[in-house]
Parts: sequence; C-alpha cells; structure tokens
Amino acid sequence: MLKKIIYASLIVFLSGTAVAQTPAENYIETYKKVAVTTMNQHGIPASIILGIAIHESASGTSRIAKYLNNHFGLKGKSGPKPIKSAYKGYDNVDDCYVDFVSFLKNQFTGLFTRYASDDYRGWAMGIQRGGYAHSRTWASQVTAIIKKYKLNELDTPSSSILQSNVSTPAESEETSTYNVRRGDTLIRIAERFRTTVKEIKNKNGLTSSMLNIGQSLHL
Repeated sequence: MLKKIIYASLIVFLSGTAVAQTPAENYIETYKKVAVTTMNQHGIPASIILGIAIHESASGTSRIAKYLNNHFGLKGKSGPKPIKSAYKGYDNVDDCYVDFVSFLKNQFTGLFTRYASDDYRGWAMGIQRGGYAHSRTWASQVTAIIKKYKLNELDTPSSSILQSNVSTPAESEETSTYNVRRGDTLIRIAERFRTTVKEIKNKNGLTSSMLNIGQSLHL
C-alpha cells in the first residue's frame, strides 16, 4: 500500500514539473523573431503573421508545411516537390514568409494604410473580407490564436525582440561581407545586420533564399 502511495505521489510530482510545450508554442518560439523582423520592415503585425501561420499550417505540422514549406496556405505551382498539391512549394520556410508579405502587398494594399501594425483585429477582418479564406469564422479563429498565446505583445515596440539583439564587433553594420554559417537564413542575416532580404538578394544576385555554408555575401 505504501509503495502505491509513493508511486502515485511521484507521478503527480513529475506531471507538475515537466510540462512539455505544445506544437503552437514550439512554433512561436521558432518563428517569433522572423515575425517581428517582418513587422518592423513591412508594417504587418507580428501577431497576424504568426496567428495566420499557426492556423494555416497547424503549427507547422500539416502536409503542405512539412513537404512544401508552405505555412500560409498560399496556392500555386509546387514544382518538383514530394507531394502533388494545389498549394505553392518553397525551398525553405523563409521563402514562404517573404512570399506571404508580397502576396499581402499585392492583394491587400489598402490594409497597410488603413490599419496600424498593432491592430491585429482590423488586419484579420480585412484579410478575411479580401477573400483570403472562404470561412466566415476565419478571422475570429486567427484572433483567438493571437489572444490565447498573447501574440499581440510582439506588436508593441517596447516588447520588440530585436531590441536585445546587439551585433558583435565582427558583425557590425560596417561589415561589407559575411560568410554564411550553419543555421543562417537570409531573414536572420538581414535582422542581424539591420538590412532587408531584398537588399541582400539584389547585392548578391540571388534568385532564391537558398544558402550554402561558407558562402560569401555582400552586405
């Protein structure tokens, strides 16, 4: 009897101390810096970027997210990818984020002047009314995700994650070239050197966001 009580107590203790992150929380941790960088560069709320991505990709676990790197449900040619789909395929997730911004700028131009970068409710309704999704509850589903995980806290300058990212002397703004390291992406390099993905691509004649370790980039 005593052994059963001790065993039960141990289970309760462990369940209370070891709380695993949900897929959505893992997704937020992985992409929140990308979302904030995108907000600072283009004016789209970081909460909207993450809220839509989590909703459309099931926190990065859907088939199109896994096989096509498509996190926003954007449709188009998928190219030579593992699965046939009506959804667009990308070489990496960064390309999908960049394409999502381009899509909004082309299809929802008015939102950028109508709503502030901290008005996630306005953005969600505006994107829904513009035909991004057919469901009448799409905007409320996205805003529910934003509220649940308090993603709107990323939309205010005081909580900007980028403010704590100080470049080291070897990575200052005056650096003219940079050698790609393991784990680097164009978005993260642009964030580090306070530039844009478009600027890096233009300076280096890049047509995609694919990078190789050791590759030299002009900044």
